[in-house]
Amino acid sequence: MSFDADPQKFAWDPQKYVQFGDFRNRPFFDLTARILAQNPRDVVDLGCGPGNLTATLATRWPEAEVEGVDSSASMIASARRDHPAANLRFTERSIEEWAPGEQTDVVVSNAALQWVPSHRELLKDWLPRLQPGAWFALQIPGNFGAPSHVLMRELAESEAWRSVTGGILRHTDAVSEPEDYLALFLDAGMQADAWETTYQQVLPGERAVVEWVRGTALRPVLNTLSPEQAEAFEDDYTRLLDEAYPVTDHGTVFPFRRIFVVGQKKGQKK
Repeated sequence: MSFDADPQKFAWDPQKYVQFGDFRNRPFFDLTARILAQNPRDVVDLGCGPGNLTATLATRWPEAEVEGVDSSASMIASARRDHPAANLRFTERSIEEWAPGEQTDVVVSNAALQWVPSHRELLKDWLPRLQPGAWFALQIPGNFGAPSHVLMRELAESEAWRSVTGGILRHTDAVSEPEDYLALFLDAGMQADAWETTYQQVLPGERAVVEWVRGTALRPVLNTLSPEQAEAFEDDYTRLLDEAYPVTDHGTVFPFRRIFVVGQKKGQKK
């Protein structure tokens, strides 16, 4: 879920973020499988989170300098602690402050740009700066019209909660459609591939959808509320989710749509 506030002003929980690791990691590998770079020099992971996936880039390209960038101090601290490697470093910086350099050969952004309202304008700036042969790969959620998000927004704007949570959550304009991102890439002189996938995730346990969104989309709300208010909001939200996502004998089926774009800058690599 995107929001209008500064993402650096609310707390991320690295352990909660990786709770559903198999589900959260799969789109990253589906994305990076389409990057065909052979011997990149500098590789950047924008919005690297706790660094577990960034570390796989350092393993894949051991001769490259790999940098993970994230605005969350807690995420960067966790990444530095858990993923030491000679060719891997982590930088606490907002995505808006980053720009590609002359040796930037691969840029990956996995489930991060939806948090940046200006990301479309940033792409228009970044992509033309890439050198010939460089790659840019992004993956963002495309489920802002799903019940999990619609119900959260409606509850936050309801009479009961509007005074404390009104205006926090952005709406369906948080991301664009695949064809819009494809056009951005093509206009910037990229050879590009765009697609979408809806993963039919079967989440285990009770309150499974709440547990899922607590690690990401629900963060702006939880960080606005007191502990008592947060518990009450989650209770109200869970009652709505129970109807939208009934528990089956196999768990809770939680469809999750993802948008992918991978492109390589045209021209001969220097």
